[in-house]
Amino acid sequence: MSTTETFTAYASLKVGEKLQQWQYEPLPLGTNDIEIQVTHNGLCHTDIHMRDNDWDVSSFPLVAGHEVVGNVTRIGPNVTSLKIGDRVGFGWIRNSCRVCDACLRGEENVCRQGYTGLIVGNHGGFADKLRASADFAYKIPDGLDSASAAPLLCAGITVYTPLRTYIKYPGTKVGVIGIGGLGHLAIKFARAMGAEVTAFSTSPNKETEAKEFGAHHFCNWNSQEEITAASSSIDLLISAVSSEVDWEKAFSLLAKNGVFCLVGLPVSMLNIPLLPLVFDQKAVVGSVVGGRRFMKEMLEFAAIHQIKPMIETMSISQINEAMDKVSANKARYRIVLTSE
Repeated sequence: MSTTETFTAYASLKVGEKLQQWQYEPLPLGTNDIEIQVTHNGLCHTDIHMRDNDWDVSSFPLVAGHEVVGNVTRIGPNVTSLKIGDRVGFGWIRNSCRVCDACLRGEENVCRQGYTGLIVGNHGGFADKLRASADFAYKIPDGLDSASAAPLLCAGITVYTPLRTYIKYPGTKVGVIGIGGLGHLAIKFARAMGAEVTAFSTSPNKETEAKEFGAHHFCNWNSQEEITAASSSIDLLISAVSSEVDWEKAFSLLAKNGVFCLVGLPVSMLNIPLLPLVFDQKAVVGSVVGGRRFMKEMLEFAAIHQIKPMIETMSISQINEAMDKVSANKARYRIVLTSE
């Protein structure tokens, strides 16, 4: 006699609703899948966007959570890369075509056919268990505790990928706009990569923290004197904020051949000055999470250099309170939800 298997999750049953306990019957374990017992979830603002269906891609009931760490409890018959008991993490990408040129380079984040998001049409990590492809599960290095590792699976890889791509030599001058969940990790990674780092923020009271994270310099975004002093000096400027940015001010900071990279998603349209774009050979680029190649590299790099996010932990049962705190911009700098 067989019994129905259920997972217990925290789900939003309708658009915008608070999360509540909910049970669902998982799909059968595929031949290339693993099942994990979830221990930690990083809380990303994207989970809130998905709850509210801000991007019109959410399906309900929605079980969010895409910075997931847990221990392997079951493996499909074709899985050889992992074993029961391994500590692994899942990030934003659940699957991709595997055969295009981007995927073959380990850049599944720009899969030609489009990747599958962990919580787009699927249930994610805000649950006691999770099933997904072993190919997109990442072993957590021994040098990283699970609470610190969880935010690296989205926030960490989101800033690591452009830094890894555009820092060409030691001493590259990197600027980071926004000292938040993404920005504080960008400072840490850039410093460890040998860059000279300047933090740009509208909050002067964050200067001490920014320098503790590894920034060599701090610049008040609202001080025209400080912005002028830093003009034409930045080789790579990363915008890690979701609010509108003064594009002309940002562009004025770039050196010749400088790159302005957006990892935050402001709602406004870009208004880029054309003449400096052309005559100073500046560039505007975007970057979205990262593929398997950089994800594995990033976790090892973080373990070696002990790059860990500043976190506060809360119980998964406090998930609605945690979401409210993130929405109010009161999290410093990432909240990690622990399973009970």
